[in-house]
Amino acid sequence: MTLYEKLRCLLTFGQGVALPLPEISPETQPLALFEQWFKEANQSGILLPESMSVSTCSADGQPSSRMVLLKEYDQDGFVFYTNFGSRKSQELEYNNKISLLFHWNVLQRQIRIEGKVERVSQAQAEQYFHSRDHGSQVGAWASKQSEKLAYPDELKERVKHFKTKFSQGEVPLPEFWGGWRVKPRYIEFWQGRASRLHDRICFEKQDDSWQQFKLHP
Repeated sequence: MTLYEKLRCLLTFGQGVALPLPEISPETQPLALFEQWFKEANQSGILLPESMSVSTCSADGQPSSRMVLLKEYDQDGFVFYTNFGSRKSQELEYNNKISLLFHWNVLQRQIRIEGKVERVSQAQAEQYFHSRDHGSQVGAWASKQSEKLAYPDELKERVKHFKTKFSQGEVPLPEFWGGWRVKPRYIEFWQGRASRLHDRICFEKQDDSWQQFKLHP
């Protein structure tokens, strides 16, 4: 972390940042602003700036949140990967609405994203899966994500089994594992300010274009 970043970090404690958010042009597109903020988060020295909270909702209306890692993003949306048997995937199969949250405390910034999900193609999932280290590939096979362990050593034994099974050659992509693409309809950029007078720049999709507006803090 640079001296400037350390000083900025000190200024955020309880007071927000010293400088206001630069003026955002009405022509600014949300993905371009996301790229800028994400780049600055990476440069700030924050550990895993790609960490984001993923919130889903059960059939009876109970929301749940968990931290996952953003792996890809482009004009089509924001992508993360998981087991399709997990709680979040099961809830997304029933209700494809989702909310993401990035929070970068050192920068006093956060980004909220709301939208719907769709599965990424198998080819895209294959490409990402095989970019992971061997242990993570084996782990994807071994973990019955979100299920209760039948006995304490079940996961350990399953890891051992699949390590042996896939000790030679390429680990195949599990049919129960892949990616979700979040197609955003609403994106909010929040910049902390002194006296709780935070900046909130919002983009909402209307048909095929984005409408920009501000919210009171």
